[in-house]
Parts: sequence; C-alpha cells; structure tokens
Amino acid sequence: MNIKNKTIEELDGVCQDIREEILRVVSKNGGHLSSTLGATELIVAMHKVFDSKKDPFIFDVSHQSYAHKLLTDRWEQFDTLRQFDGLCGYTKPSESDDDYFVAGHSSTSISLGVGAAKAIALKGEEESRIPVVMIGDGSMTAGMVYEALNELGDRKYPMVIILNDNEMSIAKPIGAVSRMLSSAMASPFYQRFKKTTESFVDNFGEGAHYIAKRMEEGLKLITPGIMFEEMGIAYIGPVDGHNLEQLVDIFTTAKKLKKPVIVHCQTIKGKGYEIAEGKEEKWHGVGPFELSDGHAKKKSSTKSATQIYTESLLELCEENEKIVGATAAMPSGTGLSELIEKYPTRFWDVAIAEQHAVTSMAALAKEGFKPFCTIYSTFLQRGYDQVIHDTCLMDLPVVFALDRAGIVGEDGETHQGVFDISFLRAVPNMTLFAPRDEKSFHQAMAFAAEYQHPCSLRYPRGSFVETALAQSEKFLLGKSQLLESTSSEILFIGYGNGVGRAYETSLLLDEKVNILDLRFVKPLDAQMLRELSARCKKWFVFSDNVKMGGVGSAILEFLAEEKIVDIEFTSFEYDDAFITHGNTKLVEESLGILPTQLAKKVIP
Repeated sequence: MNIKNKTIEELDGVCQDIREEILRVVSKNGGHLSSTLGATELIVAMHKVFDSKKDPFIFDVSHQSYAHKLLTDRWEQFDTLRQFDGLCGYTKPSESDDDYFVAGHSSTSISLGVGAAKAIALKGEEESRIPVVMIGDGSMTAGMVYEALNELGDRKYPMVIILNDNEMSIAKPIGAVSRMLSSAMASPFYQRFKKTTESFVDNFGEGAHYIAKRMEEGLKLITPGIMFEEMGIAYIGPVDGHNLEQLVDIFTTAKKLKKPVIVHCQTIKGKGYEIAEGKEEKWHGVGPFELSDGHAKKKSSTKSATQIYTESLLELCEENEKIVGATAAMPSGTGLSELIEKYPTRFWDVAIAEQHAVTSMAALAKEGFKPFCTIYSTFLQRGYDQVIHDTCLMDLPVVFALDRAGIVGEDGETHQGVFDISFLRAVPNMTLFAPRDEKSFHQAMAFAAEYQHPCSLRYPRGSFVETALAQSEKFLLGKSQLLESTSSEILFIGYGNGVGRAYETSLLLDEKVNILDLRFVKPLDAQMLRELSARCKKWFVFSDNVKMGGVGSAILEFLAEEKIVDIEFTSFEYDDAFITHGNTKLVEESLGILPTQLAKKVIP
C-alpha cells in the first residue's frame, strides 16, 4: 500500500482500517494484540516518512509489526497470520523484502541498527539510506540495548530510534511541558537556531560554551531524555504516539538531523479496542477470542504443565522458606505470578534480563537459598554464559525450570524450545531431567528442591500427553523407570513429554513393546540401559529436542563407550533445521513425527 501521497486525514482512515483488520484476524487466529494495536500510528508514520524498500526498518521483537505487514503488500495474506504455511507473527525477510531482519527475541534492534549504519557508511549511502529502529520500553530493560547505545553515542551514526513507550508514567506530571518542548526541539527552526548558536559561541571562547551548555542542561533537567543526551544521542519527546500529524513532522525532522536520535513516543496498549486498552498482560498475546466481549473462544479443560509447576512450587514454598525464584518479564507465562503475589520478597520479575536473572539467582544459591530460575527454553539461550560461568563453574544449586520445551506452535522458529538439552548437556556439573505427567512433575520438583547442584527440568507448552502407563515412582538421581516390559525386541525410550508420544505410537502397533521413561538424560541410567541392551535390539528415542546433542546423542555416546554394537538405533528427535510456525499438529505432521507416521517407521 503506497501511502506517501496521502493526507493526514486519509492516514487516520488507514489506521482505522488496519486496526479493524488486525482485530478481525487476531480474534480468529490468535496472536499479539495490545502492543501491535498501540503501534499502528507509529508504523503508518514510519512508512509515510521513510522507505522500507531501502531504509532498514528494524522492529525489536517484531510482535508489534502487524501494521507493517499490512502496509507492505500482505493484506490479502493476512488471514493466514501465524497459520501453518502462512504469514509469520514476526518479521521474516524470506517472507518479504520489506522485513529487514528476523526478530522474535527482544533488545536486538539497536545493535542491528548500529551494524546497518556501519554498512551504510562503508557503502557511502548516508544520503539515501538511514536505519529506523522501533523498540518498546520493555525491551529497554535489557543490557544489550545499552551496549549498542554506548557505541552509537560515541560514533554518531545517523539513525532514528523510535521508543514506543506504553508503560512509563513519566509523561503524566510533565506531559504538557514535554509536548511543548518536543515540538520546539523537533522543529526545523530550533535545529537551525541550535546550529547557528553553536557557530556563534565558537567565536567567543570557552566561557560562552560553558554558559550555553549550562542553559541547555537546565532545559534537559525537566525532560526525561537527559540520560540519552549525556550518552551523545539526541532526544525528542515524549510525544503523542497516536498523533499522526505530529509524528510525521517529528520523524521528518529526525531524519534530516543526520545523527542518532531517539524519538520518545507514548502510546496506549490495545488502542482502538477498549477491552484491551491499558497494561493488562493477558492482552499481550492471545488465543482466538470473541470480538464482542473479549472472551476466549475455547479453553482447555486439561491442566497445563505450567499450572502444575505453579501448584508444585507453591507447595514447596510452604515447606521450605529458603526457596526463592525469578523470571524474566514472563510472570504470567511461566506461572510465577501467583508466587510473586504470595511471596513478594522471595520471587521477582527482573524484566527482560535473562543474564541478570541467572547470575542473581547464582548469588542467592551461594548465600544458602534454593533458587528456581523459571524461563522459557528459548529464552535461556540468552543467559547461556551465565549458566556456565556464574552457576555451574561454582556448582551452585540453582534449578532451571524450562517452560515451553519442545514445539511451541504459532510462535515459530524464534521460539521453539528445542535446543536446551543440547546446550545444557555439554556443561559440567549440570544435571538434566524431565517429568512426563502431573504426578512425575511433583516428584521431579521435590527432587529439584533437595538437590545440591545445578539442575534443569523441562516441560511442554500446554498439557502433557496422557497415558495409561504405570504410576510414576520417586525421582532418584540418574534412575529411569521401565513402564512396559515385554518379550519384544523393540524398546521405546521416552524423555519428558516424549514418553506420551512413545505410548501413543505403541498403541498403533500389533505387538506390545518395551517402554522406558528415561527421566535423566544426564546422568544416564547406565545399569538399566545395559540390561535392556541384552534383550532389546531395536531402540527408538522419543524426545522434543534436536537430534544433534540431544537424547539420542547421549545414548549413542553411552553405547559407544560400552562397546555395545548390536543395537539398531533410531532417534525421532528433530532434524538439523529451524522449525516453522503453525498449529502444533500440522507442524508435527510436516516433520513426520505424529504417532501414526512414527508407527510406520517402527514397523514398515
């Protein structure tokens, strides 16, 4: 959609159309809602002033980029948002040339902008291209942002950073003054006056410079941008992030400055859909819902693994006052909201700062507490060095509770929790285990609470696969549980939720097979594996992790060390490729790992 020649009144109509389309599709498909509604005017103004065909448009996280997708020739496809083989819920260059970079994790945007600015400078394209970064105030809590700002303020590459602030209360007491200052500071007249003044005082020596600087500093003291200005980055704001005319004027001025500029825009989450307006976390990402009242269209009657985790941790906290915990900006998603509410001095949301979360929990462990560091599998990747350097090196008893392990469905490539076994198994002092159902989860948590070394347990998004297998036994370090013992030479080895898939596959076979709940992938149950190798010659591994470095790799390493060479071995873990987004069942079907597909691979 070309909006370059549209008037402000016409652009207001475009914003309305975009909001209606976002609401229609997200209410049907699910997706991110409140942030993307709130960013609509910002994105429309970006496309009015800048050119996504040549200017790098960089969205932090990019969950707020739906309006960008609609403005870049994807309106007809928007019905397929987050669906298998449809549009991704995040920016994706393979989907459109207007998407500069893949995004899904937060706080990467300004670093990307600095890199793009360096490339533009090296190519000599400063007059025709400029990076445009949109970042939310939540993403500004991560340290990577300040690493990038530190270099940007020093090197002064031209860049426009749009700070989408939908949380800060900073504008309420000084809103009118800020709007006045922003309009003045953003105007061409002010910028010309500032340059003229700088040139003028150059002729009058150090004293004039000192007076001019003190006057400017006095002005900044009543604005919220002093931190950025002190870092060497120009600041404009706060401005009304829903006032298109003002946004277009200010973005135009910022573009002409030819230096790094932060435009601080205040927006309302959920703007245009009254039910979702405000700061309620539940409207950040939603499943399908009724537009009329906001109620979810369907609710699962089965208890989720996250709910079980919350219940178990609450029980443990009542028994042990040394148990503490943290999450990184996902209290609701990880189930820690109830813990934070009940034990506000023992559980913390540390914002989008996984590195800080891990290291701070390591210090608590050093002081004799029992930390549960609760993070999505995909986000622990951001704190990997802290797991190694700050936790395992000192053998500190931090529990890493990894939610959303395995395929996460519609969030896709950037969020699939399929690497944690591989990257954690390589770390000395780390113990890895996984529950398979509600009872085993409580037992796993009890083990974790008493264990005096670093450990990690993983569990899926949604519910465990229900089985009619033997009841779970108490968790003991490095011990598995044989759930089905038969005369068959076929052995199914399940890990975590993989036990459920192994069970479902076994029901489709003509013969009964042996089923082992591995429980621990580090350390392995060497005794059990030796015994089973003597009578079971066909082994099949079921685990929601990549093959490389996963459960199958661990068992193959064991077989090699033991010189057991007569096993026909197959792993049904994921191949070496990033996994697409979409309905989980459709994704699993595309990977060939539905029980009906696996049964045919076991016995062709």
